[in-house]
Amino acid sequence: MKNTIDILNKEFAKQDFSKDKAYDSATAELINTAYNYAKIENAIAVLSDLRAKVSYIFYGKFSHIFGLGRDVSEMTMASIWEEDIFSRIHPDDLADKHLHELCFLHFIKQQPRKKRADYYLMSKLRMRTTTNSYIPVIHRMFYIFGTSGETLHMALCLYSPMVIDFSERCVIIDSSDGHTIQPEAQNKDNILSTREKHILSLIDKGLTSKDIAEMLHISINTVSRHRQDILSKLQVRSSIEACRIAKELKNNISQSFLRKMKTCGTSALYFTQQECYIRSHKTANPTIIHIKLREIPNHL
Repeated sequence: MKNTIDILNKEFAKQDFSKDKAYDSATAELINTAYNYAKIENAIAVLSDLRAKVSYIFYGKFSHIFGLGRDVSEMTMASIWEEDIFSRIHPDDLADKHLHELCFLHFIKQQPRKKRADYYLMSKLRMRTTTNSYIPVIHRMFYIFGTSGETLHMALCLYSPMVIDFSERCVIIDSSDGHTIQPEAQNKDNILSTREKHILSLIDKGLTSKDIAEMLHISINTVSRHRQDILSKLQVRSSIEACRIAKELKNNISQSFLRKMKTCGTSALYFTQQECYIRSHKTANPTIIHIKLREIPNHL
């Protein structure tokens, strides 16, 4: 999860805000929008300014069930990450939330400028109440671009009661027509074919298209086609981004796998991107198990 936040922070930090105009007036308008969401929907609204690195949080009445917003109805914090709210989210859901947001970021940057404002991310989360029980919550996130259309100005997150269930854990919604798209944050490792994964690993090692073609006994045109397919499937613009996203997704799958292993009476002794050693506590004498992460079933 920390790695995902680090990647998001780097993506936000490298933006050039110099081309955006009317920054202050746009910020004031969006703060008012977040306030109205909290007031009208009784939701928790978090507006994060990615340029100033501050967040404006507005607590509707729904926040009270989590022990939030009783003393103050709004606050400003010097961070774009609402840690106090994150502490109420189930750890598994929080890790997925950040990964979905990373995938949504890459998705929305691929869209035409005039279309970007139409999309938002909606997911189901479990949040812990004051009675220490988890209840389902709908989380919606909007990325708001500056006047240049290139830089992300704000991120608006809304937490509200889940009054109507939906089958998917997370979807990207086109608000202009209701069309839904799967972000596929948890399944991108499975989207790539075996050949594409192999080619991506060779790219990561620094091999050129010519080198890869000679090694795999295929034409350079075939390698180029595979490279384009990889970029399209991972919704990124360069091979460097593709390798980075693939590593992040692999790490997330591995961490999720280890969490599942712990529930079965095991613990990790040693862990890398490629392999891990697991100690089983279900036998009289603890057994050490060596697992290659590429052999982990895809559904874990």
